[in-house]
Amino acid sequence: MSTNIYKAPVKGFLVTNSYLVNSKFSVIHQWFLESAKKLSIDLKGFTNSQIPIYLSGRREAAAEEISRRKDSRTGEADFVLFWDKDIRLARFLENMGYRLYNSSQSIALSDDKSLTHLALSKAGIPMPETYVAPMTYDNIGYTNLDFLNEVEEVIGYPCVVKECFGSFGQQVYLAGNREELTAITLSIGSKPMLFQEFIESSTGRDVRLQVVGDEVIASMYRYSDNGDFRANITAGGKMKPYEPTKEQIDLALLCCRTLGLDFAGVDILFGRNGEPLVCEVNSNAHFKNIYNCTGVNAADAILEYVLRQVKH
Repeated sequence: MSTNIYKAPVKGFLVTNSYLVNSKFSVIHQWFLESAKKLSIDLKGFTNSQIPIYLSGRREAAAEEISRRKDSRTGEADFVLFWDKDIRLARFLENMGYRLYNSSQSIALSDDKSLTHLALSKAGIPMPETYVAPMTYDNIGYTNLDFLNEVEEVIGYPCVVKECFGSFGQQVYLAGNREELTAITLSIGSKPMLFQEFIESSTGRDVRLQVVGDEVIASMYRYSDNGDFRANITAGGKMKPYEPTKEQIDLALLCCRTLGLDFAGVDILFGRNGEPLVCEVNSNAHFKNIYNCTGVNAADAILEYVLRQVKH
């Protein structure tokens, strides 16, 4: 492990979610603090509830309040490691002048799967055929499901249905016919969702590539032998170390550049003819499993990357 060769001390904030209380996440937070100590980075932890968003209609008062908060509530910092999806707080901190890793824009693009695929499609990045459901309102819902006719025509069956906000494969479903598609759509209700082509050649298997900066630092092959079409470890999948192809590496790096991500976990499917297809991009990818699989601690790589950026 390299040490901090820079003379000036580097200070940073680690922002996490106050309400996501689970050892699965707290171990990641602890790894960041331990990595910071090894690199001689003064990293202070805050939860999103400890940094209230104060907005004022008076510009002078707002500027004075921001200055006061920098001095008293949080203090100065060279960077913010924003390990949360509180986009409003992320943008507030950016307005205060902090450099966030990742930025509020890149987190927002990655958190909403529909926005992710819109950006990837514009960049010409290969992915499964995707149909984004029309928006409706909570108090109205879908008064008709006519758009499912087009989903059938464009996507066909089996059809993968995803809620636009979700993690660990827990908001992903598979419909085998119109009756199942209708039932899944109605059960999701007014929440944003999308429909995707089922890639049979990648049934129950995919690759997770952990990207930091312009490098893939670790990768693993995830597979399910229990009949589940998903390969997520949380859904019962298994894992083993994997040597990615150049095409997979280039695709993962292109995804991160397209979304403006400093680091991410990129999930790649195996296309019909072996071509890589992007499944999802995760800005705050949970990296405990890839550490258990490969021995690579992404916390070290992320903070080393941030340290280089701060000092350049």
